[in-house]
Amino acid sequence: MEFQHEPVLLPQVVEFLDPKPGEVFADGTVGGGGHAFALLERLLPGGLLLGLDRDEEALAAAAWRLRPFGAAVKLVRASFSRLPDLLAQEGLEGIDGLLLDLGVSSYQLENPERGFSYQVDGPLDMRMSREEGLTAADIVNTWPEEELARIIREYGEERWAFRIARFIIRARRRGPITSTGELVEIIKDAIPARARRSGPHPAKRTFQALRIAINDELGELQRLLSRLPKVLRPGGRVAVISFHSLEDRLVKEAFKSLSPQVLEILTPKPVVAAPEEIARNPRARSAKLRAARRVLKERVGE
Repeated sequence: MEFQHEPVLLPQVVEFLDPKPGEVFADGTVGGGGHAFALLERLLPGGLLLGLDRDEEALAAAAWRLRPFGAAVKLVRASFSRLPDLLAQEGLEGIDGLLLDLGVSSYQLENPERGFSYQVDGPLDMRMSREEGLTAADIVNTWPEEELARIIREYGEERWAFRIARFIIRARRRGPITSTGELVEIIKDAIPARARRSGPHPAKRTFQALRIAINDELGELQRLLSRLPKVLRPGGRVAVISFHSLEDRLVKEAFKSLSPQVLEILTPKPVVAAPEEIARNPRARSAKLRAARRVLKERVGE
């Protein structure tokens, strides 16, 4: 399957990151390379883009998409929380631009073998990297009821978390839960019919919670945000696209905690997609972009 991932909010990303020839950028979630391509067009001549991703298939797709740029792009299979260490390995003291697109790609969602989707049946996996150990099947079949309820409530913001956890425990007593389709039916049974008649798909929040837990997505984001002052050069820009409130809240709070001494916030409110983009790419509906710039000189006593 071809790696499909239309870059969300692309003009806005380019505007806020403002890449210039000769600068060094990092795309911490390079995916299929859509955002990276647009950035690299403006970083040449003399620029460099470091592209990171945990997904081996995404990196292969990015390598193909970005091949016209040759040595101006360096791709690494790694979590973006490792960016400070990778910069040190490359002999770079900092970067001029950083992009994080925190969404799951269309390829990952639409490929049943990856187990991310509640719309198609597949194995209960949800790992961003297939070389990492914990899967969704491991969680739903081995974790205690209290812990299942906790992650579904906290990471999925699901009001029926305790019922869903109870129904999962009941179902796995009859045998292992091995497919996304099985889990979807368990979740549907757990949520009262009146609550299923409106709002998103009944399994959406639980699947989100499992994915976040498996891939430690919030921990990854917190670790990198806490090190932004060490990653960005003076004047360096950062843009983060989030797709649910937990991520957006972390970004908002991190930027606020560093403002105005270290960061100048460029987006007082998150930037969202225009109706035209949403019509073309429904995935953009929940996207929120926040951007900031490292101050040229840290302000003391403000």
